[in-house]
Amino acid sequence: MKTLLTATAAALLACAPVALAQSNGTKSNQVAPMVADNKVDTQTFVTTVPNANEFEIQSSKLAEQKSASADVKAFASQMIKDHTKAGDDFKTALSQGQTTASIKPAGPALQPKEQRMLDELKGASGKDFDAKYIMMQTEAHKQAVALFSTYAKSGDDPTMKEFAKKTLPMLKMHEKHVKELGAAHQG
Repeated sequence: MKTLLTATAAALLACAPVALAQSNGTKSNQVAPMVADNKVDTQTFVTTVPNANEFEIQSSKLAEQKSASADVKAFASQMIKDHTKAGDDFKTALSQGQTTASIKPAGPALQPKEQRMLDELKGASGKDFDAKYIMMQTEAHKQAVALFSTYAKSGDDPTMKEFAKKTLPMLKMHEKHVKELGAAHQG
């Protein structure tokens, strides 16, 4: 994966934070750098967030239906609630942003990588479903925390920067919770 980090850093900016959530057979805990100079521009942030948020909601709706584990279902329910609110907050921030008027966020459709991951979840069941869902959520939140942290520090639109700062604690809480789920469901 190390050899891919440099090549994919730029690609990550154009894709949702969950772009690396696909399993490549490694157990790497490394977070790919979002950009070389630790800055995310508003265009990237605004076009990335809606698709990532939609993946979180759709994959969690699947988890509510397909998981056999009460703790996974409870996590999924919280994800739907929190990411629906985050989506609403994003739309409000976008409408009030100083530099966002000319930026068109992606629509509700998922990007191809996110759609492939969702399709992979649709084809899984039982413990295999839970393992894939937990792995995807772990990677997605690692990437989301990196994106939101970077934008909260370096963003150039004050309203979107404030949105990132306000949303970051929720994402960190999800990241912690999904790591706990992963530990509970090992083996």
